[in-house]
Amino acid sequence: MQISRPRSAALAAAVAVALSVTALPAAFAVPSATAVISEVYGGGGNSGATLTRDFIELGNAGTASFDLAGYTVQYLPGTPSAGSLWQVSTLTGSVAPGRRYLVAEAAGTGGTVALPTADATGTVAMSATSGTVALVSGSAPLTCKTAADCAADTRIVDLVGYGSAVVRETTPVTGSSATASVSRAASLADTDDNAADLAAGAPTPVNTAGGTSGGGGPEDPGGPTEPGTVRIHDIQGTTRLSPLDGQTVTGVPGVVTAVRASGSRGFWIQDTAPDADARTSEAVFVYTGSAAPAVAVGDSVLVSGKVDEYAPSATTQSITEITAPKTTVLSSGNALPAPVVLDAAAVPAGYAPTAGGASVESLPLDPATYALDLYESLEGVRVEIADTRVTGATTAYGEVWVTVEPRQNPTVRGGTLYASYTDQNTGGIKVMSLDAARPVPTADVGDVLTGRSVGVVDYDSYGGYNLQATELGTLQDNGLRREVTRKQKKRELAVATYNVENLDALDDQAKFDTLAAGVAVNLSSPDIVSLEEIQDDNGAVNDGTVGSEGTLKRFTDAIVAAGGPRYAWRYVAPEDGKDGGEPGGNIRNVFLFNPERVSFVDRPGGDATTPVTAVKTRKGVTLSASPGRIDPASTAWNSSRKPLVGEFSFRGEPVFVIGNHFASKGGDQPLHGRYQEPARSSETQRVQQAAEVNAFVTSLLKADKDARVITLGDLNDFAFSPTMSALTAGRVLRPLITTLPRNEQYSYVYDGNSQTLDHILTSPGIRRFDYDVVHINAEFADQASDHDPQIVRVDVKGGSHGR
Repeated sequence: MQISRPRSAALAAAVAVALSVTALPAAFAVPSATAVISEVYGGGGNSGATLTRDFIELGNAGTASFDLAGYTVQYLPGTPSAGSLWQVSTLTGSVAPGRRYLVAEAAGTGGTVALPTADATGTVAMSATSGTVALVSGSAPLTCKTAADCAADTRIVDLVGYGSAVVRETTPVTGSSATASVSRAASLADTDDNAADLAAGAPTPVNTAGGTSGGGGPEDPGGPTEPGTVRIHDIQGTTRLSPLDGQTVTGVPGVVTAVRASGSRGFWIQDTAPDADARTSEAVFVYTGSAAPAVAVGDSVLVSGKVDEYAPSATTQSITEITAPKTTVLSSGNALPAPVVLDAAAVPAGYAPTAGGASVESLPLDPATYALDLYESLEGVRVEIADTRVTGATTAYGEVWVTVEPRQNPTVRGGTLYASYTDQNTGGIKVMSLDAARPVPTADVGDVLTGRSVGVVDYDSYGGYNLQATELGTLQDNGLRREVTRKQKKRELAVATYNVENLDALDDQAKFDTLAAGVAVNLSSPDIVSLEEIQDDNGAVNDGTVGSEGTLKRFTDAIVAAGGPRYAWRYVAPEDGKDGGEPGGNIRNVFLFNPERVSFVDRPGGDATTPVTAVKTRKGVTLSASPGRIDPASTAWNSSRKPLVGEFSFRGEPVFVIGNHFASKGGDQPLHGRYQEPARSSETQRVQQAAEVNAFVTSLLKADKDARVITLGDLNDFAFSPTMSALTAGRVLRPLITTLPRNEQYSYVYDGNSQTLDHILTSPGIRRFDYDVVHINAEFADQASDHDPQIVRVDVKGGSHGR
């Protein structure tokens, strides 16, 4: 099974910036998460060998294409002498996620089988039994000759020592010979221990096109002219995994229904003579690698190649496909199979079968009971959707989420609510266009794709099952508008939370202006704004800068220009590199406040490492430091943003505000993945963080049971989550999102699901309030942040509860 491939050229370009941080890890200290050495063979052309040449194979374990321009592979004898030199082979081109890149080295006089077409060629005669190979950023030969010295050379991306190699990662891998290479596991995992990561076995060189020794590259001519015995439904089988995975098939018949000419190139074929089993898909994707597909829609073809289960990532389901194909076109202009209609009547009520957290891949499909099983049984099949409502706005990657079940958990503004872990939305599907001349239209939540949209069912790690459209419906703009909340009254303290998405002083002015208008106009200039994702003044530049004065000056100036007040600010600068987020960004929480309406109570002593505590006095409770941070040394905050606590005074009354940004959901298994029910591994840290905040609020209320406490921010979890249960334990806090009507309980849209990650909670001492989620971002294709802000207006002298 292969893992990972770029979702599109656009994504590859977008991710390249992030990869630049990890593309050059210190050898042995930071395992490579992108390009690795996947196989080494030095026995080519030796006596007894089958292959005629040595080779080095690279693999890409990342999620975007890895550009090899400027990189080299270099070889050093296993036991280098004083005169030994690293020998260099230059690389060009790139390697796609999950794919391989082949470097042919010196040929010998033995062997009978040639390598597949190499992607790069060197002249190095490598030892069959002992040596070191390095992937290096740069063309200059390495000079290190010990493992310790090489570990200090930051140009080394990955290194493999085999046999008795002196230079290796931890322990060399053994077993290489004239007939055996050393190769990495299919996952391309790199733990920086050669013996653990690689093993000896028969050489299996593969190039970027998927070509192997003794076989051809993609779409080689010369295929059969008569159908073989295998049909597509035989390949697909009755489970998620092909019973023919890894086997070669010959002369598989089908009609080309769609072609993908960029990104993960290939085409789909569908059998016009289906079987009677609803579980077996009648279509399959033919992967052509770097070669453009040489077929057209309507061609009747016979395809031969190797069946492969390709998994976009380790936790997703896989796609059944035919690789390294040989294709024979029998005729052209043939009618296409009628599309299967996907609508509310066709999609079952159940979302996914359960395996108690294990993989569902081996379970027989039940498309009449589970939506994921239905979509899997239609993998690659031509389908039709009609008059579908947009539930997730068009993204920068030309994707839009729609629902084929319009009555399923609708929100007040046209989305689909994510209601609970056990009530998944079965009708959501992502739509992308295969026609570059007719991309997906720019749509907001609540718009409608009217008429027919037709295409083939595909799967990727960024949302699961999707429609690769060959025909698109027409956009009906339903005129979604950004909300403007009311102005607070004189007696009301208005407190808001807003995630401003990695704002730093180097951002474009347009971003500052749009975010500022959100505060000044849409939020009607709250008295206090708790900001998440304010970065240091040079953003991702990792040079030790931790201050945010320049960022906040630009932001508050922009608010004034948008008609808002002149805000002051308070924050506690983090220790460099200790608060997670974008490397170098030093993300933190910040309070803005309008000094014309509210006062900040400054108390010295708050810094990045000193915990703030509740101090009981004769007049109530105060803070030991303001601003301060909650128990910053606790392991709950490892590589995560620490809560910011501040004491404010409004109309003579103290108010305590806690700004939060809990750990992200990164690392959780996807809803659509192979593991059901999916594990939420990131939840553990958020529950710990919630318990820390709950304990601090409890200490405030123990000192003064009537203390007015507002806890707010991006908690990265749902109102029904264990995180929220831990935060509200003992009823010390009330989540205000639950006071809204059910169809208004959201502030964020992900994979077409309207959900709540941002929250405002209040202590029992706050008895009169008016709460509002102000929808200005999450539902729109044009957004300054992916979060909607929230606001609560509090009557600090009020009595009974209210909205």
